[in-house]
Amino acid sequence: MFIKEITVMNFENYFPLWSDLNIAQKKLISDNLITQVVKKGTIIHNGNLDCTGLLLVKSGQLRTYILSDEGREITLYRLFDMDMCLLSASCIMRSIQFEVTIEAEKDTDLWIIPAEIYKGIMKDSAPVANYTNELMATRFSDVMWLIEQIMWKSLDKRVASFLLEETSIEGTNELKITHETIANHLGSHREVITRMLRYFQSEGLVKLSRGKITILDSKRLETLQRS
Repeated sequence: MFIKEITVMNFENYFPLWSDLNIAQKKLISDNLITQVVKKGTIIHNGNLDCTGLLLVKSGQLRTYILSDEGREITLYRLFDMDMCLLSASCIMRSIQFEVTIEAEKDTDLWIIPAEIYKGIMKDSAPVANYTNELMATRFSDVMWLIEQIMWKSLDKRVASFLLEETSIEGTNELKITHETIANHLGSHREVITRMLRYFQSEGLVKLSRGKITILDSKRLETLQRS
């Protein structure tokens, strides 16, 4: 019981709508809240096969992506500390048919509000319903931004942007990442990414080694992604 109370108390500090819930709704969440600790590489949600529920990241990093019929991946967005994901509970919204896969990019602590619990509260609470709509709109804006990048930005700019984003996330210019991983994020082929990275290396932008990419010239990468 004591551990459960600590879990709920921590959740209160992360869930932005807690103060908008009534006593019964708070109890409903508290009684059904799921805590998970997942290892890097774990698939948390797998398309329409799951209706996992609302995810709230306590610490760690998740990746939300879609798969093509040929098995190619492309990252839609990532989730970090205190981020929430509703597409893992898209079954509660009849008009949305969106198959996504959610994977832990790092060891991650998270909470899950089961889909039916969240759906019931959303029906009875205007603040929760409004927040849900805002959250969904934000995620679809992420997807629309991605589509624009794919349609209008050349691959060299997208790779430059991705490398800069990774250095910001990891806090280092030495990225332990494979060409295959970058290809999966960008919806490309490993061979294409390898050719692009070798070009970057020939231009003095990066240094390539086994399983690692060292950023040598961030300013030129920034210029490239904006050009």
